[in-house]
Amino acid sequence: MSDPVSGDGISGGSPEPHSGTRPGFIASLPEAARITYRAEQLRSVFAGALEPAFGTFLLLIAVRQFRADPTAKAWLVAGPSIGLMLGPLVVTAVEASRWPVTRALAWITAVSAMLLTSASMVDDEWSYVVFCALGGMGLTCTVPLMTQVYQDNYPATSRGKLFAGAFVLRIAAATLISQLAGWWLTRTPSDFRWVLIGFGLAALGSAFCWLRVPSSPLTPNPLSTHPLRGLRFFFIDPVFRRTLISWMLMGVGNLVMLPLRVEQLARPSDTGLRTASEIAFLTAVVPNIARLITSPLWGRAFDRLNFFRLRAVLNVGFALAVLAFFTGDSMGWLMVGAVLYGVSGAGGDVAWSLFVTKLAPPERVADYMSVHTFLTGFRGVLAPLVAFHAIGVLSFEGIGWACALLILAANLVLWTDLRPRRSQ
Repeated sequence: MSDPVSGDGISGGSPEPHSGTRPGFIASLPEAARITYRAEQLRSVFAGALEPAFGTFLLLIAVRQFRADPTAKAWLVAGPSIGLMLGPLVVTAVEASRWPVTRALAWITAVSAMLLTSASMVDDEWSYVVFCALGGMGLTCTVPLMTQVYQDNYPATSRGKLFAGAFVLRIAAATLISQLAGWWLTRTPSDFRWVLIGFGLAALGSAFCWLRVPSSPLTPNPLSTHPLRGLRFFFIDPVFRRTLISWMLMGVGNLVMLPLRVEQLARPSDTGLRTASEIAFLTAVVPNIARLITSPLWGRAFDRLNFFRLRAVLNVGFALAVLAFFTGDSMGWLMVGAVLYGVSGAGGDVAWSLFVTKLAPPERVADYMSVHTFLTGFRGVLAPLVAFHAIGVLSFEGIGWACALLILAANLVLWTDLRPRRSQ
């Protein structure tokens, strides 16, 4: 899902995170941060198992098993994005309920688990699409609540490091599950329902992990109870506004490209029809290996560097990935594109999830993030519809160039903020 980025937290050469951070560093954290980090390590494994579901396998099953038409495929891919658009409503509802944030996270994630499992029990195209799309909506509508938990429980000086330290486990799990699910669907494609059940169980495991994380109810907004009140920050905060406009350009270019990777590879090539394992290798395994290696570096960079410069570097990386994947004419270029996407995606994971903690007042992080996710969801709904219908008019190469130019244009919007006077 992803579209899903920037002073050191820990000076003096503190240890780099790998599958986590060093025990000595964890022991020095406040209790809430320690408990959250340990729970996040386990939850990241379940979240990693879910990641290739929406990036590769649910769409691949729709194409190969249900022969889904372009509209059905577009709505399947758009499901998680619709969930992101619901972020402001979810924040308002959870705030009004006075529930602890992680309790709400657990219940919503459990409902998503039920929906994904239900997708394994249907035989028609649109029932499958509806259950999968609703499951994706449930998993993504909670993102602003997650960011508020990171804001409240993690120290500001090491937030990126802790996030990336757990996230590497997510990437490792995504890589392993991508390989296993690809192998399973290649070996016994008619048994695809077990893959869906596995995704449902992973969502349920994630829900149980949230119950272990300490949290408080959201702070009521004294100025407004309107469910879309967070959108006002787009108009009153010029730096936030420019950042979101830049992200819109980059996100549209990136999200048009993402589902078309599977579409391109699923079509017959000069060497025949690629297997599910080969498609998973290029769209999930290779990018995730690159993410796994570079994610700790990006987490530390988020804590140390000017966010806007970091965002500009990531945009260039995504543009090059698009060009390599869609304009290259060999397996070598596909591999280059997959690696570049993985490296840039690792930084994008951290930036997308945490950047509002650099800009928002601490008590309004969930509101700022809900605006970010709303716009992410909007482009996430729009982009697949554009992608699957544009492919009937343009070539993959033509779409690749258009996406790369949009991503590079995003850096022009950030030009004012790239100067040192506004580092954070």
